Amino acid sequence: MFPALSHISRRRALQGAAAALAVFGLLLWWLLPIREQSPRGAITFSTGTQSGVYERYGVLLKQALARDLPDVKIDLRNSQGSQENLKRVATGEADFTIATADAVAKYIRDGKQDAGRLRGCARLYDDYTQLIVPDGSPIASFGDLRGKKVGVGQPESGVRIIAERLLDAAGLDPEKDIDAVQQGINTVPGLLEKREIDAFFWSGGLPTNAIEKLSKRFPIRLVPLEKQLIDKLHATGAAATSYYRSAVIPADAYLNAQPSQPVPTVAVANLLVTTDRIDTALTEGVTRTVIRSRDHIGKSVHPAQLVDLRTAVYTDPLLLHEGARRYYRSVKP
Repeated sequence: MFPALSHISRRRALQGAAAALAVFGLLLWWLLPIREQSPRGAITFSTGTQSGVYERYGVLLKQALARDLPDVKIDLRNSQGSQENLKRVATGEADFTIATADAVAKYIRDGKQDAGRLRGCARLYDDYTQLIVPDGSPIASFGDLRGKKVGVGQPESGVRIIAERLLDAAGLDPEKDIDAVQQGINTVPGLLEKREIDAFFWSGGLPTNAIEKLSKRFPIRLVPLEKQLIDKLHATGAAATSYYRSAVIPADAYLNAQPSQPVPTVAVANLLVTTDRIDTALTEGVTRTVIRSRDHIGKSVHPAQLVDLRTAVYTDPLLLHEGARRYYRSVKP
C-alpha cells in the first residue's frame, strides 16, 4: 500500500513540475519575444566625390551598420554624385545611396532606366549651394561670372544640375557665357588656390570639409545667391525646381571665410535612396541605423546632426520603401 502511494506522489510531483515549466516557458515567451533573425548578405553603398560630404557620411555610416547589422557586408563606392548614384541604384549596380531631391525628380522626369523602382528610406539633411571665389575677387553676383572660368561640378553630379539651372535663371548660357570646368570638390579648391579658375560651385552640407580646409590656407568669399535669383529659378516652371528653397549659410559655417556674415543661398534636401528590389528587413535595419547614428556621425559630419525622425519619413518625390515604413511605424509614439 505504501509503495503504491509513493509512486502516485512521485507521478503527481512530476506532473506539477512539468506544468510549472510550461508556465515558466510561456512567461519567457511573453516577456522575451523571439527576435527576427538579423539580415544577412552584402550591400553596395554609392557615396560621392572624394573629400565630399557624401563620402565622409558613407564611411561613418558603414561603421555604424557594421555594429548594428553584423551579418551584412558593406562595400562603399565613390561616385561623381547624385546623378551617378541614382543610375547605379536604379540599375542594380548599387543597393543604397544618397541623392538630392531635385536630382531624383530629374531622373524620374527624364524617364531614366528603372526610375519607377526607386524608393526612399529617409530624408536626411539639406545641401546648400555655395559659390566660392577668392577674397578680393571682382565677382560679387551671378552676372559677374560672364566670361569667367568656373568649376561647375562633374557631369553626373548633383551640383552640376543646380549650377546649370542657376546660371540659366541668371540669363547665362553655361556653354557659351562662361568657361565651364567640369571638376568636383576633390580638385576645384586647389584650382582656385592656384588661380587656375575664377570661381567654383558646390552643393553640400555645412560645413563642407574641403572648403573649410581651403579657407584656412587661402582667403575665400561666398557669393550671395539672392532671393530674386531663386524666384527666377522657380519661375522657369521646371517641376524639379520646386524642391529648392531660399536659405542662409550661417556666419559661422566657415569662420575663416570673408566676410564673416550670413550669406543667402538655395538649399535642397538629400534623400537616402534604394529600390523595391531590396529586402524589407534589410531596409528596415539600414533605416534604423541611419536615424539612431545621427548624433555619433554628426560629431564628425555636422550636417548629419540635422537628420530628424519627425521629417525623415517625407521622401518626396519617392515612395517610401516598405522596410523604412515598417521602421517608422515601430517608433511612432
